[in-house]
Amino acid sequence: MSEFTQHKSARVKKLVKLFEGILKGENLSQLVTENQKLIDSTIPSDIISLVDQLVLMKIPMDGLKQGINKLLNLLHKTLSEYPYYPPVKQSYLGCLIENNRILDERLQQIKPLIREINKNPENAKLRNSLKSKFLEIEKFSNYYLITENILFPLIEKYVSEFRCLSVMWSFHDDIKRNMKLIIEQLGSQEFDLKVFNRLSGDLFFNIYAIKFREERILYPLVEEVVPEKELNALLRESIEIGFPFCQPEVISENAKVENQEVNLVDLETGKLTVEQVKLLFNHLPVDITFVDENDKVVYFSSPKKRIFPRTKSIIGRDINNCHPPESVHVVEQIIEFFRTGKKDVASFWINKKGQKLLIQYFAIRDENGNYKGVVEVSQEISEIQHLQGEKRLLDWEV
Repeated sequence: MSEFTQHKSARVKKLVKLFEGILKGENLSQLVTENQKLIDSTIPSDIISLVDQLVLMKIPMDGLKQGINKLLNLLHKTLSEYPYYPPVKQSYLGCLIENNRILDERLQQIKPLIREINKNPENAKLRNSLKSKFLEIEKFSNYYLITENILFPLIEKYVSEFRCLSVMWSFHDDIKRNMKLIIEQLGSQEFDLKVFNRLSGDLFFNIYAIKFREERILYPLVEEVVPEKELNALLRESIEIGFPFCQPEVISENAKVENQEVNLVDLETGKLTVEQVKLLFNHLPVDITFVDENDKVVYFSSPKKRIFPRTKSIIGRDINNCHPPESVHVVEQIIEFFRTGKKDVASFWINKKGQKLLIQYFAIRDENGNYKGVVEVSQEISEIQHLQGEKRLLDWEV
């Protein structure tokens, strides 16, 4: 082990102890005095290693996030002064940072309105104006979808200490939840100023905390270890989801050469070309995602109207890394029960943006009953729920 690695390992161990002291509620002033040298010498990559270890320690997520917030507040000055060289705007990371910059501009425009609403909370016109501003900010949810579903899988490929990503994902969920609640408050006739101030305060804090951690801790490491070509290759899939504010230009690729697949796939009840199999799955009115017996995502369908976002970046990704940390335990339980043969089906239904969604998981087994994976099938069923009577005749207009 090199001297540099030894020093880094020692710093991370001390940071873990400092974190534990913060979590236990020990005297903060005394902790700072005792650890001032450590605080002054911490570098961004130490935080990646630290959070990775903290996640492995199975600390409950709420306590973990609170402790990280307090610790990084102590380290903010040191991390801010660490040499930082932003990526060029035309790069993938540069595009993400530019969207962050525009978000910052829009948040700054909201601050005066928040001060005004505190002076005159009964002003309906002012509340409507604030609601419009927050609806614009809500578009930033796409940024989080892009990082979670496209960037994070690539980071996992190159960074062994990737578990900080699950913590960031949890913060993303907090931001999106608070955004929704703020918009609901501003549109409610029973507007509660105290609730609004708490929610908006948490929202601003988390957005700026994540922005800092991305740009000064995570992205510099990504730029260092992930090949630029692979990073920039993420642009096209990211554009499919849609960047919230700044849409980059992508140089058009040479015309794709269609691979004419002449071999047929024998499905026992028929033979289809690969192209026909793709068309068949992609025309079913459901989202399909298949996870193999090793818990790796190996396939997803691409219907015209997707229910949940999927990108090619998730192929080969561990299924546990494809869900927010708060819901991973549900996925783990389903797979465990499927693997052991205790269950074969798990069904859920939720309301989302005025739609009723049915989400089902089915165990996949071979002819000998051996577990071979799980398929997730999601379907929008609002129209199905409203079916009544019978329909036996075609009612097309000719």
